[in-house]
Order: sequence, then structure tokens, then C-alpha cells
Amino acid sequence: MPYRAPVEEYQFLFDHVVDLERVAATDRFAEATPDMTAAILSEAGRMCQDVLYPLQRPGDLHPAHLENGVVRTSPGYGDGYRAIAEGGWVSISASPEHGGMGLPMTVTTAVNEMMSSACLSLQLNPLMTQGQIEALEHHASDALKDIYLPKLVSGEWSGTMNLTEPQAGSDVGALRSKAEDNGDGSYAVTGQKIYISWGDNDFTENVCHLVLARLPDGVPGTKGISLFLVPKFIPDETGTPGRANSLKVVSLEHKMGLHGSPTAVMQFDGATGWLVGKPHDGMRAMFTMMNNARLGVGGQGIGVAEGAYQHALAYALDRKQGRTPVEGGTGTIIDHADVRRMLSTMKADIFAARSIALTCAAATDMQTATNDAGWGARAAFLTPIVKAFGTETGMAVSEMGVQVHGGMGFIEETGAAQYYRDVRVTAIYEGTNGIQAMDLVARKLMDGGEAGFAILDEIETLAEAARGQLPDLAEPVWQASESLREAMEWMLENSDLNQRFAGASPFLRAFARVLGGHFHLKAALAEGGNGARTRLARFYITRLLPEHAGLLAHATSGADDLYALSTEDLGA
Repeated sequence: MPYRAPVEEYQFLFDHVVDLERVAATDRFAEATPDMTAAILSEAGRMCQDVLYPLQRPGDLHPAHLENGVVRTSPGYGDGYRAIAEGGWVSISASPEHGGMGLPMTVTTAVNEMMSSACLSLQLNPLMTQGQIEALEHHASDALKDIYLPKLVSGEWSGTMNLTEPQAGSDVGALRSKAEDNGDGSYAVTGQKIYISWGDNDFTENVCHLVLARLPDGVPGTKGISLFLVPKFIPDETGTPGRANSLKVVSLEHKMGLHGSPTAVMQFDGATGWLVGKPHDGMRAMFTMMNNARLGVGGQGIGVAEGAYQHALAYALDRKQGRTPVEGGTGTIIDHADVRRMLSTMKADIFAARSIALTCAAATDMQTATNDAGWGARAAFLTPIVKAFGTETGMAVSEMGVQVHGGMGFIEETGAAQYYRDVRVTAIYEGTNGIQAMDLVARKLMDGGEAGFAILDEIETLAEAARGQLPDLAEPVWQASESLREAMEWMLENSDLNQRFAGASPFLRAFARVLGGHFHLKAALAEGGNGARTRLARFYITRLLPEHAGLLAHATSGADDLYALSTEDLGA
């Protein structure tokens, strides 16, 4: 079945859930008028349907490969990338100063999600470039900006980020890559990096690597790390790619999924690079790109969930099996209660995850437009939830998609399994979901819970306002928010972070569950409490929201019972 971009769904969310009108009311984003955003969604949706989706299956069957040191990409990927670049979809949020559209991140998030639904392997390329653009805008010198940003914004060049090394995964501070001053404003960067998404390609003029490395006087750990921009081809004074830099792709990983996306082992041998930001301040600069990517990766999970859901729905509407239990039904498996349960869960969770992601993006936009620290804190608090819950939704929905297909889901030709294989890594890269949860209960609570409590206050205010119209939906949301408030207070009372970490993942998921109930309630109110959105809200609040209680019980159990099990017990 062909992919259909859910343009109307994004428009509803913009208008009634995430309040894009407030973003557009700022001077910074005044051009994001309803007509402008509607045109962008429509045009991007058409490109995803007609150009990118036809590349989804061929990329899986004909992976990128290394040929005599050159990465050869999957058939049609060059044309697909050019459609993305020429349409301006790489640079929706980039500054107009260097050729970007300067539109809200909220709009970029919606477009990126559609591209992820259509062809995740290819979408990963512009996502990395977008993050590099933001990092350079915030931290690079004017000279670097002038050379690199116009080319990255146009899509003529692409960007990557190089953090991980064989001995330094989540512990980035253990990296061994080094950089030495060349005495001419450049540095010689040496080291090996692994798991580099789109480390090379055969359709852009240049590939620009952001590389973490340590200067000779850099102290051990993350505080001694610097960030360098290391291009595949060194530009001359006019910005034209010149001689090849001393770096290479050593190999490409053979992966469970995302076969069309080359994941490279990169070797830098005294490669020429330029410092981005201040010496020994590389992690702060890189976090700009990483936070951009975490929002984007959450959107990747949601995008794959949408694709998998559409695939499963089409199959359920066509597959006849068994006697239909519904009088006047379709005569297909969608009439069976368990299939209906799976499809309803898929649709309800996609709406919840998408609402959380767009709300986070809108908060980022408001912080950009107003420089209000409160908006920045809200965006920061929501970011790990977007990344973890968005990717978990992608995995769960694509797994259910296989189940809806039954035995045919296990057969590769149906395409159902590819969604699961492709999305599985999203829970791992850009910081594992466990790390996202630990960040939520540690760093994101360093304000005493102010940002989190402010969100809970909004949830309860809406629930109280909805009690007159939708009491059966409003009351459970209010009660769930109160339970979540008590759990957050428990977290704050426990100064031993390991006690928090033991329940961090269930706490994050519980927060996402409650946010999902809030946004479903908001959608039901927007349509007047009587319609398809209200029926979906009732399903979510009745059947899925109650999971928060068990999750919070787990979240507040501490760590003692985990360590009561010895390593011998675990091996018995």
C-alpha cells in the first residue's frame, strides 16, 4: 500500500494542540502564517509520497556498500536526496542569513517525521545536517559559518557527528582521538570513530564531520574535549572543495536494519580541522547538535510508527480470515476484537507521541523567539521524553504491525518486518533511552522540579476545565497527574541518584502516558466532545493511561531490590 502523508493530522495539532499560532505571533516567526505552513505540509507530504516512499524497499534490498574506498548508495537515493535538498527541506529552520527558511522547528519536526515514515534510511542524512547547521550557527566562528553554512543549508554538502569510539560509547569522556595545533589556525585530528551515520555518500560535493577530540592540554574526561569541523575535501578561500583530507571510511557496518543508510567506521590520520567553539568546550557545542538530534530521533520513531500503522491497517482491511463477529462488518480481520485493539493502540499512541514531540518543538521555538528561560526549561524537560517515548512507540507499533499481519508479517516480502528492523536502533543512538530517563530524573530535576511541576499544573488546569463537558475523561487525567506529582516529589526527596536511576525508565514512560492523556483530552475538547477524536481519547484514557500506576510503583521502589540480586543470582 502507498504511504499517505497525514497532513490533516499535523494541521489539527498545529491549530488545536500545540498552538502554533502563538509561535507565529512572535516577530521571529511571523512568516509562519497558516497559509505558509499549510503549503509546506502539503508540498513536503507530496514529495514524501511520490519520491521518498518508492525508495523504502529498494534501500533495504540493495544496501549502501563500500567499493574501492568509495561509498555507493542505494539505487535512487541520489535523486531522492536532491528532491529533499532542492525543495529546501534540509533547511526549514536554518537562519535566512545563510539561505535557510527561518521557519519554526515545529514545522521542521512535522516534515522530518513524514520523511521518516516514507524512507527512514535516507531521512537520517538531512537530519544529521540539520543538527550540524544548528551547532555551527551557535558556536562556530564567522569565518567557518561563511564557508560552511550556505553549502550545508543548500544541501550541496552534508554533515555528520563523530562521537563514539570502540572504547568510548556512552562514556564519551573516555575518547582517545587527539588534535594538535598546526600553527595556522587549523588542527591535525587523529583517531577512529565508529557508528557514524552517513559517514560518506556519492551524491553531495562534500561531507563535513563534527569530531570530538582532545587537545594536548585537555584534562581527562568530558571537560577536556574540544570540537572540530573536519571536511572530506578542504575548501579553498572561495568555499570550493579542494584537495582530499586525510580521512577515510574503513568499513561499513552490517546492520539489523537501516540498510540504505551507510554506518561507517571513520579513520582520521592528521586530518585538517578547525575548532568549533572554545578549546575544551566541545561537549557544550556538541550538545546543541545532540539535543536537536534527540528531538529528531524521537520524530523518526513516530514517523516509522505512522508508516507501520498505515501498512497494518491496509492489510487488516483486506485480509479475510475466520468468521466476522461484527454484524454488518467488513468481513476482514479488522472486525476481530484483538486486531481492533492493536490498531486502536497504535493510532492512540502515535497521537500521544506526536503531540509530545510537537509540543517540545513549539517550546523550543518560543525560547528562540522570546529568549525566555522558562520556555527553554520546558523544551529541555520534554526532550528526553520525546526521544525515549517516540522511539519506544516506533518499536511497539511496528512490532504490533507484524502481529496484525500474522504469519505474513514474518515474511520479508510484505514489508512489515522492515519497519521494526529499521526503527530498532533509534532507542540506542543519540543516547540510549535509559540515559534519557536518567537525564530526566537527574539533570532535569536540578531546578527542584520547577519545569516538571509547571507542566503538571497545565495538565490539571485543563482537566479541571473539562470536568463539566467530559467528566469521565477529565477525572482520570487529573488523578494520574496527581500520582505523577507525588512520584516526582519522591524523586526529589532521594538525593542518592542511583535510587532515582533504578526507576528512571518507568518514571519517564509514566510521564509520557500522562502527557498522552492530557493531549487526547485536549483533542476531544477541540472537537466538542463528540467525534472520532473523542472516541480515540476515551480508548487511550480508559485502556492505556492506567498503565501509569504500575509504572510509578516501579519508579518509586528504589534500587535496593535490584542489588539484592547478586551477580551469581543473575547467572544461576
